[in-house]
Amino acid sequence: MNQNMKTKILKPFALALLATLASCSSTQSGADLTVSQKPTIAGEMAQPSFHTKGTPTGKPTGPLKPGEYWWNPQLSPAGPVVVLVSLPLQTVSVYRNGILVGRSSVSTGAKGHETPAGVFTILEKNQTHYSKTYDDAPMPNMQRLTWSGVAMHSGNLPGHAASHGCIRMPYDFSTLLFSITTRGATVVIGDARNTQPHFAANPGLMLAPKDFNPSMIKPMAKGEYDWRPERSSKGPVTILVSSADGVIYVYRNGEPIGRASVSVKGRLGDHVFTLLDGVSKGASPYAPGHAARRWMSVSGGGSSPHDLAPKVKFSPEFAQKLDDVLSPGATIIVTDKPAARKSLRDINILTN
Repeated sequence: MNQNMKTKILKPFALALLATLASCSSTQSGADLTVSQKPTIAGEMAQPSFHTKGTPTGKPTGPLKPGEYWWNPQLSPAGPVVVLVSLPLQTVSVYRNGILVGRSSVSTGAKGHETPAGVFTILEKNQTHYSKTYDDAPMPNMQRLTWSGVAMHSGNLPGHAASHGCIRMPYDFSTLLFSITTRGATVVIGDARNTQPHFAANPGLMLAPKDFNPSMIKPMAKGEYDWRPERSSKGPVTILVSSADGVIYVYRNGEPIGRASVSVKGRLGDHVFTLLDGVSKGASPYAPGHAARRWMSVSGGGSSPHDLAPKVKFSPEFAQKLDDVLSPGATIIVTDKPAARKSLRDINILTN
């Protein structure tokens, strides 16, 4: 087959409604013709020249330009991963243990070939997948969502919905996402027309639970708290402290298990702390009767959340309950930015 004929076949790839997954990449004119990259992960597939490489950005809020992405997995290093794809925004948001750790621009199905909305499971993962329908078209970091042809994978991002149903991502981001997902992980696609779990069409800093109701984010009185550990009995714990909301949020194994009103003096700044094994000398500045914990600063100023104690006050009873469920590896995220959305139109994402 000559090169001209091959190029025509690869413009754009159709979605085959067969058990075989068709490619949704494109070599149309004007694509980002990046140079193939040397693989950096064992078994990784080199970037096809017509796929968008990707550009890291430190601005996770607001619109993303084609190919831009944000990745900060240290914010929540362990826990179940849930991926939300917003068709209206043409973005994908990645949550681990209920906290946003990554976000990227995408290109989904064009008119007539729309990407279906709903809740899906990653059925298959293949770093070096080639389409069996469209002339062995390369689909690096393919993660299959349906057996009829919808998948997430690296591809060309022209700045609008342009695929035949698949979810194209920047090559770099698709590699990062592939590294933290597992078969069986949940992918939610929101189209803003139907009610979707987790507010997939309009994602924010925290993952909304499937049984979300407004009472879960209603304003809390001084010293008030809500503690529901039965929502998730075990797993990694991630704590988010938002001075803007005046609330501490607690997630365990991807589910919100508690929150408490917090009073803050001045600004706290952005910090991430990880709990180490053992205890420190002295008592906890938050939980009466409990020993001080050992923490490591992952980012931001200060070596421990104990350094913030003069500025932060919340229910000692809540602090005791929270301390009882902490184990090494637990993470505390501190921010002066809002985390809870006041409406479905609000998109508030941590910029740490």
